[in-house]
Amino acid sequence: QVQLVESGGGLVQPGGSLRLSCVASGFTFSRLVMRWYRQAPGKERELVAHISSAGSSTRYADSVKGRFTISRDSAKNTVTLQMNSLKPEDTAVYYCNAPDYFSGNNYWGQGTQVTVSS
Repeated sequence: QVQLVESGGGLVQPGGSLRLSCVASGFTFSRLVMRWYRQAPGKERELVAHISSAGSSTRYADSVKGRFTISRDSAKNTVTLQMNSLKPEDTAVYYCNAPDYFSGNNYWGQGTQVTVSS
């Protein structure tokens, strides 16, 4: 059974930092790219960050470049999103995602709320 379990969300003031984690199980973690998406109220879900299966390549949405960093630890089956210099517009539910191009499945976590407010 595939599971993606996110943690680390919460309330933070503008300019602050949060670190999101996603622990994966039920599949071969090192085979799949991993992504973080977010969805703000009334908006479509958007891709925030992507990391290759080997961790050698990353991509970011323009809105978070220079502030967010995605990383992965295959020994712990964990993907992390370090978020710095947070802005109110970063407020959203953040989801961990693992698209399995081998099987055609697309796995999602349950989401974790991030609220940036003073």
